[in-house]
Amino acid sequence: MSNCIKLEVQTEDQAPQKWCISLAEDVFKRFLSHGNPTTHKVFGEGSLFSPLLFGKFFDPSDAFPLWDFESDSLLSNLRNSGKITVDWFQTDQAYVLKAELPGLGKTNVQIHVGKGKIVEISGQLKQQRELMTKDWRSCNWWEYGYVRRLELPEDADWRRIEAYLSNDVLLEIRILRNPLHTDTPEDAVGKNSE
Repeated sequence: MSNCIKLEVQTEDQAPQKWCISLAEDVFKRFLSHGNPTTHKVFGEGSLFSPLLFGKFFDPSDAFPLWDFESDSLLSNLRNSGKITVDWFQTDQAYVLKAELPGLGKTNVQIHVGKGKIVEISGQLKQQRELMTKDWRSCNWWEYGYVRRLELPEDADWRRIEAYLSNDVLLEIRILRNPLHTDTPEDAVGKNSE
């Protein structure tokens, strides 16, 4: 039996200085080479949080226009190797993202919508030992947690985002489409003349 819980989607910007330090490719390779098994699960090949998910290095703290691309074509190499744990698609009603979260659990996953344009999936893996007054997301965040930031399509209704976690492993984010954007003026004229 599946254990599915609804996650809270936060809409206010709580930490304006977060993700101010970019993750560079050489830093990531060094970090991963010294990482533990959890680090490899979270940032490894095929994971939503891997900087190499899209075929070349891309800092996950930079927003990516995910729904501008078909998952079958963008992830074809990973699909062929059987290493992919991410999928996305769109329906007439919603944009959907599904991803396995490697042992992270609901207490570590946060979904945030920033300025109605970016959906952010993040979480802290370990406590910061440095200044506790400083937000972990404003320093070398990859040492303490994970993130993937995605640009929302223009017709996405950022006020109507739902996130679910099944069995503490499978994340599903549904972003409803704004019905005002689904019909173009030409479609409306065609429907009225029928």
